[in-house]
Amino acid sequence: MPYQTLNPATDELVEEYPYLEQPQIDAALDRAVATHKDWRKVPFARRAEGLMKVADALEKRAEEFARTMALEMGKPVTEGKGEAQKCAWVCRFYAENAEEMLKSVSAESDASESFVRYDPLGPILAIMPWNYPFWQVFRFAAPGLMAGNVALLKHASNVPRCAMQIEELFRDAGFPEHAFQSIFVSGSQASAIIGDKRIKGVTLTGSTEAGRKVGEAAGRAIKPCVLELGGSDPFIVLDDADVKTAAKVGVASRCLNSGQSCISAKRFIVTKAVLDEFTEIFTNIMKGRVMGDPMSDETDVGPQARPDLRDELAEQVQRSIDAGAKAACGGCVPERKGAFYPPTVLTDVRPGMAAADEELFGPAAAIIAVKNEAEAIEVANRTDFGLGASLWTEDADRAKRLIPEIEAGAVFVNGLVKSDPRLPFGGIKESGFGRELSREGILEFVNQKTVWIR
Repeated sequence: MPYQTLNPATDELVEEYPYLEQPQIDAALDRAVATHKDWRKVPFARRAEGLMKVADALEKRAEEFARTMALEMGKPVTEGKGEAQKCAWVCRFYAENAEEMLKSVSAESDASESFVRYDPLGPILAIMPWNYPFWQVFRFAAPGLMAGNVALLKHASNVPRCAMQIEELFRDAGFPEHAFQSIFVSGSQASAIIGDKRIKGVTLTGSTEAGRKVGEAAGRAIKPCVLELGGSDPFIVLDDADVKTAAKVGVASRCLNSGQSCISAKRFIVTKAVLDEFTEIFTNIMKGRVMGDPMSDETDVGPQARPDLRDELAEQVQRSIDAGAKAACGGCVPERKGAFYPPTVLTDVRPGMAAADEELFGPAAAIIAVKNEAEAIEVANRTDFGLGASLWTEDADRAKRLIPEIEAGAVFVNGLVKSDPRLPFGGIKESGFGRELSREGILEFVNQKTVWIR
């Protein structure tokens, strides 16, 4: 299927673009290599100046970009504006901090002088998803370009206009014309590009299956790779939690991006002491979420990004109900145009059900009852994923004792799991490996070069 914009709220085909032919791909790779030779020598201050201009443009044009996201993948415009503004934040963060992060570090040895320096690798291929079509790109591009690398973006095929607008942002900010290139290629073409000697590394945000394919291709080519994959994040509510706040934050997390977020809370693991209270409050708040036109400021939950994704979610929910779960709200596909699915709460969820064992990538929450703290941790870890976890307790010592027991790349206590430029982000197990953001993120695609001088 070519790149195409299919409005998920109306089922309308807006535009489409063909895949590049091999000569066009080769030309893009050659341009990237040539650009990197000069870009790697550009002083940090000049790189930062350009990134600051990108940040200014993101804020100035946030409404425009939000409408593009709503058109292409259904994100409510209020969230799209926030996404554009968050991209501006990550640009400013690396513009202000990259030089310090990449300063050479002295090391003791038997040399007269020894240290570690950090050199750029070259052209990096970024394979990015549709669910955060700006943020996912910028959290790779901002540190990558500041490190002296250049970028080629293979974006998801349903967000071509987002891809072109991002490329335009870098070009208009004064970056070299080919420092950031968006290329419209298929999955098989991307796999071949990973193996091309002109590409020096690859980063993917996507499904676990996509991660296996990209990881395999990168492994064959012996190239650095960062994989940020799926998640079925546990939201653990213990008996001493602030239940009202937990329920409110839990709904916000589950419905973020219409439920299409790898780090959204998906499995709500609640001790029986507070189960009834949490379920009642949580369900009532979910019932109040407004599903509708993503272009409206009044909408909380827009359509799913594609009809097939909505249908997959509906099938998972139905399988769970058939296995004994109950729908406290939602649970049925509405009779209307577009790929809509309502906010849904499933109770009586048990291991073995789809809602417990699979990632529900939409606004469907699974509430799982547990007897106590020990069972809560056991159920939380009973998953192939390990991206993030949210733990709710009013006892700080209890939280610190339990944090090491939770198998995840991040644990947030009394808050929803989120990405932050100041903190490393990534998962374990089938949620991937490597880190984005913070200093750890910028170091993923540099040569950490040992220097020994006598």
